[in-house]
Amino acid sequence: MATNRRVARVAALIKREISQMLLYGIKDDRVGSGMVSVTDVDVSGDLQHAKIFVSIYGTDEARSETMAGLKAATGFVRGELGQRIRLRRTPEVIFEEDRSFERGTRVLSLLNQLSQERAEKGDGIAEDSEPGISAAEG
Repeated sequence: MATNRRVARVAALIKREISQMLLYGIKDDRVGSGMVSVTDVDVSGDLQHAKIFVSIYGTDEARSETMAGLKAATGFVRGELGQRIRLRRTPEVIFEEDRSFERGTRVLSLLNQLSQERAEKGDGIAEDSEPGISAAEG
């Protein structure tokens, strides 16, 4: 079992190398159909499995094509990792789509929409007033 520090270092190294492969190494046209970025890499404690989270910007069709291209390229990616990173055993590579940025953007837009609706209705709380103190007391 590797130490937590070593697992984190291997994960960071895998993230850097796969990002480079996405730019220059993978020749599959499906991977280039959407903008792809590696958001996180989760490496198991025994360094046998690496789950790679990718964020894909584009339409749903482009996302599905890109994920199909990435899953088809897992053998190539693992072989390249074996050559670029000197480990006793190259980890098994699994690509997962990361939609957290989309969810975060959606939550922020909903919050902005709510604050605009409150401002329009006049139900908004004044920013400079303290809770529990009315305007007559303060």
